[in-house]
Amino acid sequence: MSVDQSVCAPLPVLGRDVLVPIVTGGEVTYAALDYAASAPALQRVWDDVAAYAPYYGSVHRGAGYLSQLSTDLFEQSRVAVAEFLGCRADDQVVFTRSTTDSLNLLAGAVPAGTKVYVFETEHHASLLPWRDAEVTYLSAPRSPGEAVAALEAALAGREAGPALVCVTGASNVTGEIWPVRELAAAAHAHGARIVLDAAQLAPHHPVDVTELDVDWVAFSGHKLYAPFGSGVLAGRADWLREAEPYLAGGGASKKVARRSDGGVDVEWHETAARHEAGSPNVIGVYSIASACRALTEAGFDRLVEREQELVGRVRAGLAEVPEVKVLSLFGDDAPRVGVISFVVRGWNSSHFAAALSAEYGIGVRDGLFCAHPLVRTLLGDDRQEPGDCGGDATLNAIRVSFGAGTPDEHVDRFLAAVAELVRDGAKWNYRTENGRCVPAED
Repeated sequence: MSVDQSVCAPLPVLGRDVLVPIVTGGEVTYAALDYAASAPALQRVWDDVAAYAPYYGSVHRGAGYLSQLSTDLFEQSRVAVAEFLGCRADDQVVFTRSTTDSLNLLAGAVPAGTKVYVFETEHHASLLPWRDAEVTYLSAPRSPGEAVAALEAALAGREAGPALVCVTGASNVTGEIWPVRELAAAAHAHGARIVLDAAQLAPHHPVDVTELDVDWVAFSGHKLYAPFGSGVLAGRADWLREAEPYLAGGGASKKVARRSDGGVDVEWHETAARHEAGSPNVIGVYSIASACRALTEAGFDRLVEREQELVGRVRAGLAEVPEVKVLSLFGDDAPRVGVISFVVRGWNSSHFAAALSAEYGIGVRDGLFCAHPLVRTLLGDDRQEPGDCGGDATLNAIRVSFGAGTPDEHVDRFLAAVAELVRDGAKWNYRTENGRCVPAED
């Protein structure tokens, strides 16, 4: 069903008119369908950053006008992010480099002896940071109810002491939305805390910390239509306030004094600055705040409605190609965001993705999507290695992802290209280079 563009048009993003060459000759408008890796920056965000750039200055310690203006912009950005996330009054908003950085920061702040519970279905950013904790990896659930039951069973058997649950809001492989509120209730009922990896959820769906009752939330700017290099960890202050600073240096330190024995005594900040040592990425922070405002002003309900139309169109189009198998944990009826992974019988996933790019100007992703255990579980075979270009490979998958800036035409062109490739095969020869399929020279 076509979306009424007069009611809900895609948001303007950078790169929407970029032309790319195709191997069969000529150029086409690039169809960016890899939003789950990095969404294009909103034009509004880029314009806001460009307007601020001439006033760029050091924050927090400068006496000059530009420094004062930049400091105010930096701290107002913190307020904007807190409002976007529905944070509680005493929550802290810490600016980081990415979701991965945020979760590693939190991993360094958990009290000694903390037990961490993580589903094996997580992105590596939330699966791997807990090296200094006792980690329980929960098996992939096949329904939201099974996920809650598995967590409750695991928490019920633990000994007393601090515990933390880490869970994704929406899968970066299947797009399926996880039962975050129910998992938070289960965690709190057993005396555990919970951190939400919202990297894939926040760009597609409202995230309210208070409503979901999560203790922390982490996300990346480059998935939220902002430029690279900025992220957020927001939530309860106590563990963050009591932990050693994530980085030691200027900005994190409140007072430093020499001791008579030649050493130094340091008093660290208790605010978010404790974990923001060094000169901050002011432009990155401002771009996140700008994206938060832009999405809020556009109306998340309208954005979600339009995206769900696109999700339905893509799933219906792929279902018409018998050779395509869409990957799913929770089944066809599960709520999901605009992230869909699939395999094509008879095709190496790298070959298929390379042909979409080289012959149609369509950018998707192939591989294991930094979620190796999950993809291998979904594919059902972690022993078969991918073959050369043109061979059948079940170890890797193809992912198409889209969002608020995706035009209808890009989705329609993708579906037509999938059907044509499966029916007619590639028009070009491909070779393997560094483990990937690339177009061969003519």
